[in-house]
Amino acid sequence: MPHADFVHLRVHSAFSLSEGAIKPDKIAALAKDNAMPAVAITDSSNMFGALEFSQYCTGKGVQPIIGCQVGLTRTDVPRSDGMRPAPDPVVLLAQDAQGYANLQRLSSLCFLETDPSLPPQLPLSRIAEFSAGLILLTGGTRGPLGRLLAEARAGEAAKLLAALHETFGDHTMIELHRHGALDRAIEPGMIELADARRLPLVATNECFFAKPDMYEAHDALLCIAEGRQMADPERRRVTPEHWFKPANVMRALFADLPEACDNTLAIARCCAVMAESRKPLLPICPK
Repeated sequence: MPHADFVHLRVHSAFSLSEGAIKPDKIAALAKDNAMPAVAITDSSNMFGALEFSQYCTGKGVQPIIGCQVGLTRTDVPRSDGMRPAPDPVVLLAQDAQGYANLQRLSSLCFLETDPSLPPQLPLSRIAEFSAGLILLTGGTRGPLGRLLAEARAGEAAKLLAALHETFGDHTMIELHRHGALDRAIEPGMIELADARRLPLVATNECFFAKPDMYEAHDALLCIAEGRQMADPERRRVTPEHWFKPANVMRALFADLPEACDNTLAIARCCAVMAESRKPLLPICPK
């Protein structure tokens, strides 16, 4: 049976608390219904859904890709109110057993080594210690490169990419989004950065909800999570485009950059690990 020519590598499940709205079983079903041979779970800072997701995917004949969205600590000058700026999200995908173990370690360290008053995050130096077996997606428009380009700081973006490339080598992927106007505005800068270091482009659609008609309900979820009103101009928003789009829609969206969609399949072929159930690991008590 022929499979779709695009794979989603940026999907938030309901375990991205108060952010994602797709249950793990629904992610597997969506991939199956759209003939996608694989699909990734990339929840924010945690891997709570990895086992459940793996089991549902294998039950549907879909290859699970285990990932996590990790907050990269910013080294910018603190904000005017003295607070540390929010971290930049990047995505890490496990290629093998070592990568899966390292991803688990990093996910835990995000919470263990971050002040409870701050969003979970890690500096690049700490992430580098556990980078083996992991593929890096640079975070698209919301990631560090996208933010720096949007702030007209292309030189700093190039320096950061050099550091990321040094850490992850050929497993560094320049992630492109096409959710809205800002994505299009910074895309030439992203492509220029990729060309300068000969790094591959990869097309992703950051999925928070399953279908377009779920946008308003998801928007309300974000309001509840932040304790904001719908009319608040300062609250967090996503666009109506952040849904689990079929492969043909993604191919049409990136018709001018077909290799960016091709690379989603290439990445899927590089990932060969899943979460598996095991007996509880009980502590060893001294006699």
